[in-house]
Amino acid sequence: MNRFTRSVAMASARHPWRTIAGWLVVTAAVFALAGAVGGAFTDDFSSPGSQSARALDLLNQNFPEANKGKALVVLASEDDEGLAAHRSDVTAVLGQVMAADHVASVADPFAAGTVSADGRIAYAELTLDVPERAMGKPAFAVLSEDVSSIDAPGVRVELGGDAVFLNAAAEPSPDVAIGLLVALLVLLVVFGTVVAAVLPIALSLIAVGASIGGITLLTGAMNVSVSAIPVAGLVGLGVGIDYALFVVARYRENRASGQTNEQALAGAMGSSGAAVVFAGGTVVVATAALAITGLGILTSIGLATALMVLFAVAAAITLLPALLRLLGNRIDKGRIGRRHRTAKASQDTVWWRFGHRVSARPWPYLLGAVATLVVVAVPAFWMQTAFPAAGDAPAHTTHRQAYDLLTEGFGEGVNAPLLVVADLSEPGVDGADVATLVADIAAVPGIVSVSPVQTSADGDTVVFTATPTTGPADLTTSTTIDHVRDIIPGNVYLSGITAVTDDLNAQLSKTLPLFIGTVIGISFLLLMLVFRSVAVPLKAAVMNLLSIGGAYGVLVAVFQWGWGAELLGLEGPTPITSIIVVVMFPILFGLSMDYEVFLLSRIREEYVRTGDNAESVARGLAGTGRVVTSAALIMIAVFASFVASPVPSLKMLGLGLAVAILLDATVVRMVLVPATMALLGKANWWLPAWLDRLLPRLTVEAETPQAVSSSSRTYDEQLVGR
Repeated sequence: MNRFTRSVAMASARHPWRTIAGWLVVTAAVFALAGAVGGAFTDDFSSPGSQSARALDLLNQNFPEANKGKALVVLASEDDEGLAAHRSDVTAVLGQVMAADHVASVADPFAAGTVSADGRIAYAELTLDVPERAMGKPAFAVLSEDVSSIDAPGVRVELGGDAVFLNAAAEPSPDVAIGLLVALLVLLVVFGTVVAAVLPIALSLIAVGASIGGITLLTGAMNVSVSAIPVAGLVGLGVGIDYALFVVARYRENRASGQTNEQALAGAMGSSGAAVVFAGGTVVVATAALAITGLGILTSIGLATALMVLFAVAAAITLLPALLRLLGNRIDKGRIGRRHRTAKASQDTVWWRFGHRVSARPWPYLLGAVATLVVVAVPAFWMQTAFPAAGDAPAHTTHRQAYDLLTEGFGEGVNAPLLVVADLSEPGVDGADVATLVADIAAVPGIVSVSPVQTSADGDTVVFTATPTTGPADLTTSTTIDHVRDIIPGNVYLSGITAVTDDLNAQLSKTLPLFIGTVIGISFLLLMLVFRSVAVPLKAAVMNLLSIGGAYGVLVAVFQWGWGAELLGLEGPTPITSIIVVVMFPILFGLSMDYEVFLLSRIREEYVRTGDNAESVARGLAGTGRVVTSAALIMIAVFASFVASPVPSLKMLGLGLAVAILLDATVVRMVLVPATMALLGKANWWLPAWLDRLLPRLTVEAETPQAVSSSSRTYDEQLVGR
C-alpha cells in the first residue's frame, strides 16, 4: 500500500497546478450535477416490511387524500376568560391561517370539540394541500413563521404536530468556528509556523466543501437525511485536519533529518500517507456498514459520512502533496516562537521515557487503565433510548411551545397519535366490522380517545387515529402500541410517527448484532493484513469497545440521568436518541482505528528495524505521541463545538464523540497499548505461517530514504517511457 500511495502522491506533486485544477473542475462538476439532478433532503424513518410502513404504502396507493400533511394550530387564551370569550379572534386567526401557502383546510376547534376542559387551550387540525414530504423544509419554515407570528388580541398562536417538528429548520451551532480556532492554536503549537498550521485546516475545509456537493448529488438517487450533512461534516472536519496533520508532521520530520524536500515528501506519503489511506478506508467501511441496519435514515447518514471521509483521504494524498510541492521551504514561513525540536523517534523525550516506564511495570498500568474505562462505561448498562419528540426541541421554537400547550390542555398523549389504517379489500375486518374495530381499540388500556373514521371514495380503505394516554418518548406508549397490535386483524395496520419510531427501534434491535459484528470483523481483518498479527487486531477491537462504552456511559450520566445537564443548556434529563447511539458506533470504531494505525505502524517500523519490543514501543510513542495527542485535541475541539448546538441530538453526538476520542487518545493509546505490548512481547507480531501465506500483503511502514528515492526515480522513468 505504501508504494501505491507514494506513487499517487508524487504524481500529484510533480504536476501541482494540474492537480489543483483537477480538484476545482471535479468540485464544480459535482455541484453542477447536484443542482441539476439532486433532490431535497428528507428523513426516511420507515422500517421496510413493518406495519407502519405497510400502512403508509396503503394510504399512498388507495387513499392519498388522507395522506396529505397535517399540522396543529394551537391556540391559548392569554387571560382568565378562556377562548370562548375570544371566539371572533379565533375565527380571524383561522382565516389568516387559511390564507397561508399550502393550507387546504383548517378545522374549527369549537365545532370539532378540540378545546381543553378548562376552555383555555384549543387546537385546530390543519390539512396541507400536498403530502408532507412533497412540501419540503423551506416551505414548512415559512408556514411556521406565518402562523406563529399571527397577532390576535388575547390569543397566543403556535404551530405544532409531528410534521412541523420533523421539518423544522436546522439550528446550526455557532461554535464550530470556535472549534476550528482551537484546532488552529493546537496546530500552531505543534508546528510552530503559520503556514504549516493553516494548511491542514484549509485542506479540511476544501474536502468538506466538495463532499457537500457529493452528498447533495446523492439526494437525486435516494432519500438522504437532513442530518446527513451536519453529522458527516462534523466527522469530515475532524478527520480532514487530522489526516493532513499526520502527513505534514512526518514530512517536516523527514526534512529536519536532512532529507531533500522530494525525499521527505515521498517518505511521508509512503508512511503517514499510506496510514491515512488505510485508516480512512476503515472509517469508510465502518460508516457505510450502517446500510446493514436496513433503515433509510441510517443508510443515508452512513453513506454521507463515508463520502466525506473518502474526500478527506483523497485530498490528503493528492491535493496536499501538490500544495507541499508548491510551498517547498515556505512550509516553515511565519515562525512563532523558538524553533521546535523535531518529533523524531529519539531518546530522552517525555513520550520515550513514559513508554519505558509503562513497559517496566505493565500490570499496574494495564489494570488501572481498564478499571478507569470500566468505571466510566458502567452507566451504559442502564441506557434507555428513544426517538426525539417536539418536547425535546429548543424551548423557543413554535413546535416546542405547541407541544407544551397541548400537554397542558389535553395530556401528553395528544402529541403521540396512532394512525389506524384498514384495507377492507383484504380478508379480516370488513365494512360492517369497522365500528367494532373502533370500539375495541378505544377499550385498549392506554388509549384515551379515538377520532371519527375517514373512508376512501371506493370504500376500500378506512383511517382513524387513536390517542394514547402517554407521550411519544414514554416506554408505556410502546406497550400500548403492542396491545393495539395484538387485537387488530391482519388487514389493519398501525402507523403514525410514534409507531414508526417504535418499528424503527425494533428493526435496530434485530440488525444491530449483525452490524456491530460486521464492523468489528472487517476492522479485525484489515488490521491483520497490515500488521501481520492476530493479537494486534484483537486488542484493538477490545480497546475500541471499551472507549466506546465509556462514551455511552457519559451520555447516560449526562442526558438520561441529568448530571450536569444544565451546563449544556438542557432543562433536565433528556431521552438518549437511539439513532445517535447507533451512528456513534461506526464513527468511533473507525476513528479509534486511525490512532491505532498511526501508533502501531510507527511501533512496527521501529520493531522491524531494531527487533527490540520495549524500545520499539518507546520510540513509537516518542515519534507519534505529540502528534497523536495534538490530533486528538483537534478532534475533541471540533466535536465539542457541537455541544453548544440547541438540538439535543447534536449535543449527544458532539459530547459522545469528544469523550470517546479523549479516552482513546489518552487511556487507550498511551497506556493500554504500550502495557499490553510489553506483556505480549514477540507474540504481538505472531501470525500462523499458513495464514501468512494466504493473506495479501499491505504495508504502511516507512522505507529507508534510499529505497524511497530509488522507487521515486523508477516511477519517474516509467512516466517518461524509459
